[in-house]
Amino acid sequence: MLGPIVLDIKGCTLDDDDRRRILHPYTGMVILFTRNYENPTQLKALCDEIHALKPGIMIAVDHEGGRVQRFREGFTAIPSMRTFGQLWIDDPEDAVRRAIATGYVMGAELRACGVDMTFAPCLDIDFGRSSIIGHRAFAQNPKTLTHLALAVSQGLRMAGMPNCGKHFPGHGWVEADSHLELPVDDRAIERLFFADLKPYRWMGAALDSVMVAHVVYPKIDPNTAGFSSHWIGKVLREQLKFGGCVFSDNLCMKGAVTVGGIVDRANAALNAGCDALIVCNEFDASDELLEGLKWEETDAFVDHTSSIVAPAPFMTREALAKTSRYQEALKLVPTESVA
Repeated sequence: MLGPIVLDIKGCTLDDDDRRRILHPYTGMVILFTRNYENPTQLKALCDEIHALKPGIMIAVDHEGGRVQRFREGFTAIPSMRTFGQLWIDDPEDAVRRAIATGYVMGAELRACGVDMTFAPCLDIDFGRSSIIGHRAFAQNPKTLTHLALAVSQGLRMAGMPNCGKHFPGHGWVEADSHLELPVDDRAIERLFFADLKPYRWMGAALDSVMVAHVVYPKIDPNTAGFSSHWIGKVLREQLKFGGCVFSDNLCMKGAVTVGGIVDRANAALNAGCDALIVCNEFDASDELLEGLKWEETDAFVDHTSSIVAPAPFMTREALAKTSRYQEALKLVPTESVA
């Protein structure tokens, strides 16, 4: 990445403010949302303009499947990840085969339009408690979840797309939505290692990046995980041996406002060990951060973010549609998604 800040843009084309923010030396990635999408042709033109404006910048999206799929018209409908967990019950091998195919279709269609990565897969455990996670989770069993997450990640890698496990160390137990309030998980560390942290350990080097949750675990650390050097430095880096890129979750979410203004939040996340700072849906906050943050590139930043660099340009949508790999993978994407 060229810089630590991940920011959004206003619409389906760039305006002067978008260009100014993107050209700032701290901006390393643009994250797109549904408001930035009309159709695949428009998306490709937008991504081409962003890449041409600042060569080397990355473009990302939250495109997991189910209810979290930002681009729909012209894209294959990706089922919720719970769908694969249900398929696993009767036929694990078929569930894995379909998950690989789905990951490939998802990654290939995005890359053909110029998107470099998606923030997926979700590694949260389905405890049946969290409405914001819900069917985004593959399963309750960590072993099943990890097999399926690895399968989706394999499919993404077949398309040359890095993955991002989220939301570390686990968002599945808490009922509160961190977009709206600060969730509190009062379990002991042993319980998290017993379930929530297993996918992160088991995926190992297959995990390219991690997004840290705006959740506080008071029995382990008084700070939210995204502002905690204990969670990022000791647990993720030292104990789980993770060497990839660490993303903060959106620093404009209500779960992140406990440490002050946007610059304070960014500094707290960086000091805790985050490599990349997501700031979106508040353009005034983006401007304040770009103006107020003091940051210098380090060897650790270069090392960690090298894990998410996408390879050479992907084939066009027209060329992709003609390949046998894509055609066969499409047949394996489940057409019915868990609601």
